[in-house]
Amino acid sequence: MKKSELTQHKKALLAKKQDLENSIGKGVLTGSPGTDGHGDFADRSAAANEEEISIQLKQTDAKLLRAIESALARVESGAYGICTDCEEEISPARLKAVPWTKVCINCKEKQYS
Repeated sequence: MKKSELTQHKKALLAKKQDLENSIGKGVLTGSPGTDGHGDFADRSAAANEEEISIQLKQTDAKLLRAIESALARVESGAYGICTDCEEEISPARLKAVPWTKVCINCKEKQYS
């Protein structure tokens, strides 16, 4: 991989990392009407559903943040862009689409077959 491509991927990873850290740090749960014990059953149920969705989104963001941090560690170690399963080079198109990936498309497909 060219140094300019590696620099581009690193910038994209750092930008996404910053976005996620900001998102996670903001505290997505804001408390909506019905969470204080008032309102009818439908209001309380809707508020509980919104809170559950917020928690799931934060968990997904945290998982993605760990994947990005792992990708940045691979950049620093010189292993970025190499599939961790087959040790072949990951295609530039895949890295552009999913810069935090650690496996090539063939190995990813094998995981689901």
